[in-house]
Amino acid sequence: MVQFALNHMTVARLSFRDLVALAKRLGCVGVEVRNDLPQPLFDGMDPAEGGALLRDSGLRLLAVAEVKRFNDWSFEKEAEALALMKIARAAGAESVSLIPRNDNLGMGNGERQASLRVALKALKPMLEDHGLVGMVEPLGFEICALRFKSEAVEGIEAVGGRDRFKLVHDTFHHTLAHGGPLFPEHTGIVHVSGVVDQEVGIADMRDPHRVLVTPQDRLGNVEQIAALLAAGWSGPISFEAFSPEVHALADPGAALAKSFEVIRQGIAARAA
Repeated sequence: MVQFALNHMTVARLSFRDLVALAKRLGCVGVEVRNDLPQPLFDGMDPAEGGALLRDSGLRLLAVAEVKRFNDWSFEKEAEALALMKIARAAGAESVSLIPRNDNLGMGNGERQASLRVALKALKPMLEDHGLVGMVEPLGFEICALRFKSEAVEGIEAVGGRDRFKLVHDTFHHTLAHGGPLFPEHTGIVHVSGVVDQEVGIADMRDPHRVLVTPQDRLGNVEQIAALLAAGWSGPISFEAFSPEVHALADPGAALAKSFEVIRQGIAARAA
């Protein structure tokens, strides 16, 4: 059975309470909340209260996002990560999201890997202390200092962090990075979005192109998910659409239900 989840970015205009209500109505297993939306985390309510609201609704708090530029480690970055982990623990979250730098700096071969290991080595005991997993999300953009999942896995293994760090398999970023190995045993969550613009080249795809998954999808969402499932992965599939068109939908629940069905039917057809 496919386990769907909802990243708050997909319904960025909804309040936290409305996010929870929608996720419950859609039969999701959980949600991801974010600190990069106009409203504060949990709409400003105490994190423990936000977590209780989720649990009372039968939902998991899959992740609290995000520590930005985590692989540009510093004392300031450590404080930022610690503050987010305290919130995540208070809310009963399972993980925090770790987003790499995406500014065309720190890109040298050797430099990238060393910076990643420094950050992971520092983060590992912090995550252990808070009972959290660090969700590492390679970004497929050419200017990202952690573009490939293979480098993320190498770094995780180098610091003995397999039990404390997991990958985010983002179908958009996997496509932009030209695919590659899936690493199902390292994958904690899958982020899905679709691109239906038939004119934009893969190298020019950006977050505003990311809509819901439809039959016109160019990213191969169904194929990527089916391959992970076939390899034994069985985690949550979280919708993360950035497009203003999706944010402006009058009835996002109906659109999401249709998109869920596109994925369900596509997977079922491949399994038949």
